[in-house]
Amino acid sequence: MTLHSPLPDTEPSKDCPLCPRLVAFREECRTEHPDWWNAPVPAFGDPEGKIAIIGLAPGKNGANRTGRPFTGDYAGDLLYATLAKFGLSEGLYEGRPDDGLTLRNVIILNAVKCLPPQNKPLPEEIHNCRAFLKPAIAALPNAQIFIALGQIAHQSVVKALGGKLPKARFAHLAEHRMPSGRIVIDSYHCSRYNQNTGRLTAEMFEAVFARAVELSAGDSRG
Repeated sequence: MTLHSPLPDTEPSKDCPLCPRLVAFREECRTEHPDWWNAPVPAFGDPEGKIAIIGLAPGKNGANRTGRPFTGDYAGDLLYATLAKFGLSEGLYEGRPDDGLTLRNVIILNAVKCLPPQNKPLPEEIHNCRAFLKPAIAALPNAQIFIALGQIAHQSVVKALGGKLPKARFAHLAEHRMPSGRIVIDSYHCSRYNQNTGRLTAEMFEAVFARAVELSAGDSRG
């Protein structure tokens, strides 16, 4: 399986050694599912876009299997339906990396690029992977609006953008202006758990993207 990142110079190797626990889990998955992606998941989308989505980490049956962020699992169904609703994608999302879907004015990154056990990365793993998040953000010349999906993504992108966490507390639909003028908008993560428990509804999620599109349309710097 070959996937091409829009930010190739910022990606880790397929056998990135930085996090021993994630490396061990990756090897388990490669043994169990040798036909899956089972590697750091590259960015996906428009590197010239004004909006960047920061996810948590690949899901085992989603991006870790398919190699494309939020592709092939429950969380991706809501995310890509929402992107389509706001004109941020072209083509039909079918849950496969070869479905022909493209993104417009938006790119998807992850705070952690490898699959963590129980979907819970350790603090040192989040810190290690910021070495890839920071250059990825730096390689986005027009990105001014950053949508953080969940608290871990929020903390990582705020730090990557030079913000201070005590001044930028996570809350759904909260907005935080970073020292550079870039804006972080928080959303509860579109996980199956959050959707099934009603913590996040489609309407709540759409409100985040409506605000991001509004802000990006009003931005004159990109």
